[in-house]
Amino acid sequence: MARKSAIPPSYYGEPHKFDPTFRGPVHNRGCTDVLCCVIFVIVILGYIVLGTVAWMHGDPRKVVYPTDSYGQFCGQQGTPNANKAILFYFNILQCANPTVLINLQCPTTQLCVSKCPDRFATYIDMQYNYRRNKSYWDYYKQFCKPGFNNPDKPVSQVLRDEDCPSMIVPSRPFLQRCFPDFITRNGTLTVANKTNFKDGHGKVRSVVDLRDAANKVTAMQQGTESGITSLLDAKEVGVKIFEDYASSWFWILIGLVISMLVSLIFILLLRFTAGVLFWMVIFGVIVAVGYGIWHCYWEYSTLKGKPDSDITISDIGFQTDFRVYLQLSQTWLIFMISLAVIEAVIIIVLIFLRSRVRIAIALLKEGSKAIGCIMSTLFYPIITFLLLALCIAYWAVTAVFLASSGEAVYKVMSTLPDCKYTNLTCDPETFSQSNVTKLCPGSQCTFAFYGGESLYHRYIFVLQLCNLLVFLWLVNFTIALGQCTLAGAFASYYWALRKPEDIPPCPLASSFGRALRYHTGSLAFGALILSIVQFIRIILEYLDHKLKGAHNAFTRFLLCCLKCCFWCLEHFIKFMNRNAYIMISIYGKNFCASARDAFFLLMRNVMRVAVLDKVTDFLLFLGKLLISGSVGVLAFFFFTRQIPVIQEEVPSLNYYWVPLLVSASNTTSCSRIFLYFFLFICIL
Repeated sequence: MARKSAIPPSYYGEPHKFDPTFRGPVHNRGCTDVLCCVIFVIVILGYIVLGTVAWMHGDPRKVVYPTDSYGQFCGQQGTPNANKAILFYFNILQCANPTVLINLQCPTTQLCVSKCPDRFATYIDMQYNYRRNKSYWDYYKQFCKPGFNNPDKPVSQVLRDEDCPSMIVPSRPFLQRCFPDFITRNGTLTVANKTNFKDGHGKVRSVVDLRDAANKVTAMQQGTESGITSLLDAKEVGVKIFEDYASSWFWILIGLVISMLVSLIFILLLRFTAGVLFWMVIFGVIVAVGYGIWHCYWEYSTLKGKPDSDITISDIGFQTDFRVYLQLSQTWLIFMISLAVIEAVIIIVLIFLRSRVRIAIALLKEGSKAIGCIMSTLFYPIITFLLLALCIAYWAVTAVFLASSGEAVYKVMSTLPDCKYTNLTCDPETFSQSNVTKLCPGSQCTFAFYGGESLYHRYIFVLQLCNLLVFLWLVNFTIALGQCTLAGAFASYYWALRKPEDIPPCPLASSFGRALRYHTGSLAFGALILSIVQFIRIILEYLDHKLKGAHNAFTRFLLCCLKCCFWCLEHFIKFMNRNAYIMISIYGKNFCASARDAFFLLMRNVMRVAVLDKVTDFLLFLGKLLISGSVGVLAFFFFTRQIPVIQEEVPSLNYYWVPLLVSASNTTSCSRIFLYFFLFICIL
């Protein structure tokens, strides 16, 4: 006796019956999820109010310019510090104190200077040498308080009053602040080829102490524990990449145009020769990857016998010149293994899923016809890009104005270790008449940070979180609007009996209007659910970043599990939202009903959809790989001066892979349009 299925056929709902009179998206529809639409509009109005309030209270100069101990901006035009754009720390060693990250204040005088010091020197040595040579004082006094010109003042009083720094070290500007110029030689950290130096108080200190202090300052400014040496290396790489963009932007633009034209030709060829073209693409990719495996093996064999080529990548660490890695045999071995795995995956997929590959090719051929009939879908991503750019710009500006909304807060700073007033709030205008100067000689009222005690200032962090959440909501709504619009346009094509005669005029514009007029609430509802999950993921990532140094294994394990669960949840919600938007665009139901219908429809055909989805993604990936690879190879030969005809036109670059990657990456929009059409077909 046959065993009955545990799940009845109607468990996931009854399939739609064939209706010969149905002609695409339902036109007689009403507004859905009105309550969510009203909330969404109110939130947008509140977001505008938040941006306005932040604009009224904020001052971007507090973020753009560093602030000295007197609350003055460094480098601001029209001020005495106009030509002094860099912040200098009198004694950066004081910043190594762990309380720096709590009080957000480095307990040393900070001045605006025009340039950073380029040599080791102490005030004691300067005072000894300036009597024989005035140039010692002329150089040293530019790092003293403005107006101080008394090199004969006793050293103890100078250091107590912090008129001048006790020492200066060779530095370079970073984040508009003077940081020691660290250089690693043979694994040893040095500054100006020295590992030790005098601190101006009669002690010999290690360069490691300078690094620890610089790391604390960087953490205070950036909210991270990253080392200053790593940030300086990253800055050097970033500057070189920016220089490459500046010198090669014209050729990058040409590469993008070529990539776009090749993608369009690929779409047109799909319409007529999809089967032949895709099989040619598949075998072309197999041959290309095979050649890559052979080339990597040849490079590996050539380098294997050379001295110093057997050094591992971990031994040399991070290098700003990436050509160094190409001189290692291990690099080519990794490339060869990676390409071999890719080759094996491609061959296995073709062997076991060849029948599904033929179905996927037929779907892509139909997708090419749909795009050919509705060419405007190729340009809709520009609208999405502009809307996303507007959201990002508004969020960034609001975040900057919120971060700079505080008033200047001044605190007592004293060189005496037992001063009970240290780190208390003070008023610089009345500080000189207070008892603090008498009880703690040499103490100063210096700028600490921007903050405030009003209700608005106390909730700035909460407002920043609101800014982030609404930003995620708007971004996801923009993406949802694009998905629903494209699905509605393709639905008009799908149900047209005679193509293209029966396709309604302006199907993309009509679909866009329907989505905004009737389904703003539904799109906002789905976007809100996804935004909340993404918001939680960001908080978990922040906590994980802060707990990197924690030794509690259970906490780290729990955090890792939560991150994994919410990552899976986010991708599941993205998948369900996308299919729900397709159902909304066709039948005009609310979000929950559409999500339920889409889920049941997918579950009734789960194996077919899953296999075809991955096979189609695989074919699109091969197409992108061929187009991007072809343009990338052309760009490689061009930027490495291997095309004799135009060698003189090639700009000089630090990293030739910068324009190469940009030129080879312009196939995403076309493949995404294909993906929307394929998902629409699958959902039916």
